[in-house]
Amino acid sequence: MLWETLGAARDIRRINDIATILIRYGFGNMVHRLGLAGVIERAGKVLHRTQATELALLEPPVRFRHALEEMGPTFIKLGQIFSTRVDLFSPEWIIEFEKLQDQAQAVPFAAICQQLQEDFGCAPQEVFAEFNPEPLAAASIAQVHRARLHDGSAVVIKVRRPGIRPIMEADLRLLARIADLIESESTTLSRFKPREVVHQFTLSLRRELDLLAECRNAERIALNFSDHPEIIVPKVYWPWCSERVNVQEYIEGIPGRNLDAIDKANLNRKILAQHGGEAALKMILIDGFFHADPHQGNIFYLPGNRIAFIDFGMVGRLSERRRNQVVNLLYSMVEQDSASVVEVLLDWAGDSSIDTEGLLLEVEGFIDQYYKVSLKDFNLGSMLIELTTLFREHGLNLPPDLVLLIKPLITLEGVARQLDPDYNMVIQASPFLEHVMRERYAPNVLAKRSWQAVVGTVELLSGLPQDLRQFLRSARSGRFQLHVDVTRLKTFGNQLDRAASRMALGNVVASLIIGSSIVMTVDGGPTLFGFPLFGMLGFIAAFLGGIWLLVSIWSSGQE
Repeated sequence: MLWETLGAARDIRRINDIATILIRYGFGNMVHRLGLAGVIERAGKVLHRTQATELALLEPPVRFRHALEEMGPTFIKLGQIFSTRVDLFSPEWIIEFEKLQDQAQAVPFAAICQQLQEDFGCAPQEVFAEFNPEPLAAASIAQVHRARLHDGSAVVIKVRRPGIRPIMEADLRLLARIADLIESESTTLSRFKPREVVHQFTLSLRRELDLLAECRNAERIALNFSDHPEIIVPKVYWPWCSERVNVQEYIEGIPGRNLDAIDKANLNRKILAQHGGEAALKMILIDGFFHADPHQGNIFYLPGNRIAFIDFGMVGRLSERRRNQVVNLLYSMVEQDSASVVEVLLDWAGDSSIDTEGLLLEVEGFIDQYYKVSLKDFNLGSMLIELTTLFREHGLNLPPDLVLLIKPLITLEGVARQLDPDYNMVIQASPFLEHVMRERYAPNVLAKRSWQAVVGTVELLSGLPQDLRQFLRSARSGRFQLHVDVTRLKTFGNQLDRAASRMALGNVVASLIIGSSIVMTVDGGPTLFGFPLFGMLGFIAAFLGGIWLLVSIWSSGQE
């Protein structure tokens, strides 16, 4: 049961807070299905089940978004991750998740100064000539202040909130336990792969907690764009960076949301849209390392039609194999080659139990609607949304590394279209796709790939005799075993075991009642209140066993 799974009493108060919030927003059934109510009651806590009438009138996605906001920073971050899972959630849920703002009350300046002194080994005044105590922004993990170094450089200081790591680690433990329970007990919800979602979220959140990782990400992307002066990435001041603080160049520019200021500064919207689109395609298709949260608050426009990207806490990575698959997909969509599109999607699905024929027919129908449509009429964002809708309807999940890809593509295309309504990312992607395809089949690349295949084949063949001998030796000695581990069968076996135990106990109780009744009719022997002692003890034992049996049956019915 979940009580044994949770175990650590240090999380009980947090569990109580979360369960209370969920119930208040109308998710009491979820609390009971997860077993959280039983945990709290066993801990001696009282769960308040009141629910405001106005909350009950809200749609479930809206209520769930409010609940995540109230549960705190970890769950706000989780909701933001959910907003990227267009393969799991329908549009009305995605819209609500996108409304989750990563904002928080600012930490007092005295606490910030104390932590900076611990990290720098000296007072902040010795490092900075100026330090603005008013934060530029305060988020759930860190807050940002403007400052100036003694050499006159304008910088921003990003400081992790004091004491935030233990709180988030406790929440992550709780999420992992809930994911285990969902995957083992709920067939309906297990298709969302909660363990995998929580695992990916945990990795992402821990990277964000390490502010040095953001610096490394920024420098890597800056290096990738070293030959592109139109793309700016803030400089990192490494001597003053650590896990809890980083210092980067202050970017003086026009925020991405301020379109009027762009016009007043006489910047060319079409060129800005083109530069932004090219940057996105280069990061994804060529570098395989991209900004995974390129919303308008992380984009600034500078004189000379340059674009600055900031905040590299969340990045995505694509292996060479995955980049080739993405290129194949986009190239096939542009060329309207439905068979190749289906091949890539089935490879991503990776599930032999799906209705392949049904998916094939739907994808072919989807591609066919773009037959002989000119490139200027293609909308890449809409196409990707339709494809992920097909995945969701067939109960499929995108691979984790692709989850972070779709949202930035859709977001950046939307930003570019705001700048230039005639912008089309498919047209701009065509030269990139052709370049990647030419590079893939260049003679030196083919030669390298062929050599690797030859080396791999030779290694496999040279090790084959030894592997075969070991296999035959194991078979002759009787040590060859085949293990089949089926989780649902294990759960079913546990249920049978509990049922058998209850039947055995029921037989013992019945036997005690019958035996005690017989003993009560026999004269002689010790007595208790005038009744045979052993008969009374038998009835008491039968009574206690019956009570335990009833409680056990009732508890299993509540799970």
